[in-house]
Amino acid sequence: MQSYTIGQAARLLGVSPDTARRWADAGRVTTHRDEAGRRLIDGRDLAAFSVELARTAGTGDEDASYTSVRNAFPGIVTAIKLGDVAAQVEIQAGPHRLVSLLTREAVEELGLEVGMEATARVKSTNVHIDRV
Repeated sequence: MQSYTIGQAARLLGVSPDTARRWADAGRVTTHRDEAGRRLIDGRDLAAFSVELARTAGTGDEDASYTSVRNAFPGIVTAIKLGDVAAQVEIQAGPHRLVSLLTREAVEELGLEVGMEATARVKSTNVHIDRV
C-alpha cells in the first residue's frame, strides 16, 4: 500500500504541511515512521481522512449553500476576460486552476473582480482519473 509523507498529504488535502502536522499530532490522522524516521500516512487512512474533512467542511450556518453540486473549489479570482456577451473567469483553488466560461451579465451580477474570493463548483457527466 502506498504511504504519503506529511508534505505530500498536505498537498493532496490542499493545506499547509504545518496544518497536516498539527492534525497528525492531535491524532486526527494516524501516522507511522519509516526507516529514516519520516512520518508517513497510509493511503487508505489518508483517503478516509480526506472524505471526513470534506463531509465536515462548511457545516456551520455561515457556509450553508443550497446546491446539488458537490465538487466545490474555494479559491481566488486570478483573471477575468470580458467579451461583449461572454466572459472567462479563472480561479486558483489551492493547486487547481479552474476556468469557467459564463455570460458577461453573470460576472457583473456577481460583482466578480480579480483578487476576490469565489468558489468554483463543478458538475460533470464524465470524470477521468489518471494514475500518477
